[in-house]
Amino acid sequence: MPDVLPEPPGLDIDTVIYNYTIRKETEDSVDVYVGNENAAGTGYIFREHDQWRPGSLDGTEINKVIGIGGIHRDQWGDGFIDVEGNGSVEDPRVIYTYRVDPCYNPQFDPNCPGYVTPVPDIPEVNLDDLYNALEDENVDLERKTEIAQEQNEENLDENEKKKKEEEEEQKRRYRLEKMMSASDAAALFAESQMIKQMNEIANMQANVNGYYSKSIPGGVYRDSVQLADTQLPDNRRGLRNNLAQQKLHQQMIDEQYK
Repeated sequence: MPDVLPEPPGLDIDTVIYNYTIRKETEDSVDVYVGNENAAGTGYIFREHDQWRPGSLDGTEINKVIGIGGIHRDQWGDGFIDVEGNGSVEDPRVIYTYRVDPCYNPQFDPNCPGYVTPVPDIPEVNLDDLYNALEDENVDLERKTEIAQEQNEENLDENEKKKKEEEEEQKRRYRLEKMMSASDAAALFAESQMIKQMNEIANMQANVNGYYSKSIPGGVYRDSVQLADTQLPDNRRGLRNNLAQQKLHQQMIDEQYK
């Protein structure tokens, strides 16, 4: 039966259906037994008896449905078809119908009858076996290293402290200059964008309104100044200056050849 029935627990057999064809002589009497042994003890789970008496015809087929009432699969042993008398069965077939009761194990679902709320198994812990960080060599070594570093920092002289302060001050100034540079760049970019937008607006306005034209009257413009005399007198003072400069120039040239 392990090769016939499925494996899940809670499987109960409800009905056995079987059929076969009898082979015998008409005058013979034959008894056929169909059943299953009791796997949990002696005897049978069920055993059906078919009596074929004289007068029954050869080749008669029989079909039967036997209600079992729900017997668990663990109790079903080997099945059998036994024939007593001068005859045989042909094309026998046995079918088992079953159902699966999920609450066969009450712990399958909290809604099953008999379900018991599981209690977790909490192991006992020996406090002496717990990890103590204060006794860990690695932790102690790390703590000693931190203490040594703190002592080294305390032992720094004033010059080293001052040097560190100067470095920090330089870093702060650098960050401030970098921030101001970024701010100036942003302001310059915003100003250039504003000028660009103003130029675009002016160009658009010029394209819309067009250019204004203005004509300048032409013609001939004549000189209106008239001289009263036709000959101007010589400028004697200017003549004397010219002669004096000419004489000085000549003296300078003569000095070069002496």
